[in-house]
Amino acid sequence: MPVKPDSAQTRGLLARIVDGDAHAVDELLTRWRPPMQAFVDFHLDAELRARLDPSDVVQDAQMEVERRMDDFLKRRPMPFHLWVRKTAYQRLLGLRRDHRQRQRRSVHREVPLPDRSSLLLARPLLHHSSASSPSLQAQRQEFADRVSRAVAKLANNDRTILTMRHAEEFSYDEIGCLLEIDPAAARKRYGRALIRLQKVLQQHGLLEDRP
Repeated sequence: MPVKPDSAQTRGLLARIVDGDAHAVDELLTRWRPPMQAFVDFHLDAELRARLDPSDVVQDAQMEVERRMDDFLKRRPMPFHLWVRKTAYQRLLGLRRDHRQRQRRSVHREVPLPDRSSLLLARPLLHHSSASSPSLQAQRQEFADRVSRAVAKLANNDRTILTMRHAEEFSYDEIGCLLEIDPAAARKRYGRALIRLQKVLQQHGLLEDRP
């Protein structure tokens, strides 16, 4: 599946920015704040979420988008909808590096909370009841907690590419743009991450062992 083009509305706003419309940048950022918020919510891991407000991450990423807008318009390295997400992702990587450095200096380390996107990440491998009785709702919550704790065992790189593929449904071409790798490499990285996800779910009793 090829990289999706920008919508007509986004292309129109970009054209207005090129033409010098002073209000178009604000309109564009306002339009793209909810998708950026959703992206950050998917990819902000549990340890960072305990320390950071996702809205602050989005605000910082949007400031970077505005700062680099002229360069983007000159180069057009990818569609705008991928570029803003890539900018947010790079901001998350920087925050993750800073957090790890603080952890190395700290004797006390927090236990990660369950990741809210874990069920979406693992959904293609799971089959669980959707009935709505109180007892079954409690069972589903317990199941979700077990999935979250299992998925927390995966490396960040594995969780990232599985989330992009399963939860956000990006193509391999789009994942390649976001992670700065070839689509073929994205496909291979996804395949390896899927195998590791299946293994960790089996280890936690969430999948039947397969020969």
